Amino acid sequence: MKTTLLGTSPLRVSKVCLGTMTFGEQNTEADAHSQLDYALERGINFIDTAEMYPVMPRADTQGATERFIGSWLKKTGRRGDVVLATKVAGPNPGLHWVRGGANNLDAANIRAAVETSLQRLQTDHIDLYQLHWPSRNVPIFGATAFEPHKERSCVAIEDTLAALGSLVDAGKIGQIGVSNESSWGVCEFTKQSEIKGLPRIATIQNLYNLTARGFETSLLDETCFREEVGLLAYSPLAFGQLSAKYLDNPKASGRLTIFPPTWSPRYLRPSVLAAVKEYAQLARENGMTPAQMALAWCYTRPFVASTIIGATSLAQLKENIDSAETTLPEHMIDSINAIHARLPNPGQ
Repeated sequence: MKTTLLGTSPLRVSKVCLGTMTFGEQNTEADAHSQLDYALERGINFIDTAEMYPVMPRADTQGATERFIGSWLKKTGRRGDVVLATKVAGPNPGLHWVRGGANNLDAANIRAAVETSLQRLQTDHIDLYQLHWPSRNVPIFGATAFEPHKERSCVAIEDTLAALGSLVDAGKIGQIGVSNESSWGVCEFTKQSEIKGLPRIATIQNLYNLTARGFETSLLDETCFREEVGLLAYSPLAFGQLSAKYLDNPKASGRLTIFPPTWSPRYLRPSVLAAVKEYAQLARENGMTPAQMALAWCYTRPFVASTIIGATSLAQLKENIDSAETTLPEHMIDSINAIHARLPNPGQ
C-alpha cells in the first residue's frame, strides 16, 4: 500500500482511507470490526469518522460509528497502528440532537465535541481533527452557488483556530483539517495560522469523483498545491453510482435505494446516470470494473492525498482497496476527459 504525508504534517497515511459512516446503520459492530481487521491486513493505516455518524444521521444512532471503532481499538490494542481522524459537526438546525443544537465552531463546542469523541473512541488523542463544514455561509452538500442573502452570524476562523490550538497544546489532538471548504476558506485558515501563530491545516476533505470534479474548476487544486494542503477525497464512487451497481440493477441495495431520495438527489440526476453509463462502458471495454476505474482515476490526480472509501461488505472493500494498485493508461485518461468535456460535473 502506497503512503503519503498529509500536507506539511508528520502524518504518513495510506493512499486509501477507510471511511466508516456506514458503521451503526448499514453495518453492525461485528461488520465494522471485520472491515477494520481486513483494512489493516491490506496495509491501510488511516481511518476516518465523525461525531455525527452514522449516516443517515439520527438522534438514536449518533455516535455509534465512533463507539464501534473504539470497541475495536480496545479489543485489538492497535491504536498505535492507525492514524485516527474524526470531525466536529458545524452549525446545522437539522442536527439539533448534537450537543442540544449548540454546535457552532467555538471553543466550548469544539472542546465538548473532542471530549465526547475521545470517550467513544476509547483513546486519549485524535491524530487528525477536522471541521466537518464551515461555521459561515458557504455552498456545500450539493449547493454550487454562493448566496449572500443567506449570510448568518458565524465564529471567526481565527477563533476556531485558537480553540483547536489549545487542544493541540493539551495533547488531545495532533493535526487539524477542514472539510467542505472553499478556496477562500483554505487561504483564510492558512493566513490566520501564520498571522496568529496557530496550528496550520494539513488537509481538506471535499467531494471528488468522476461526476464531481469541482475541486479542479474552483481552483481548489491550485490553492491546496500552493498552501500545501492535501485533499482527502470523499464519495469517490458518487454514493455507489460509479460502481454501476444501480445501472445494472436500479433496485440494488445501497444508500441511493435505502435512504430517501432527498438525501442525495444530485446522484439521481439524469445527467449523472448518463455519465455513469459512459464511464462504465469505458471501464468494461478495457477489462476493468467501473469501481476500479473510478477509484484508479482519483489516484492519478496529484492533489489527492488519500481517498476515503466506504463499503458495506468485505467483497466491496476488497475491490476498492485493489483499485489502489491499478494504473490507468493514458488513452483511458484521455477518454475520461472526453466524457467529462461532454458531461461536465453532473454530480457536483
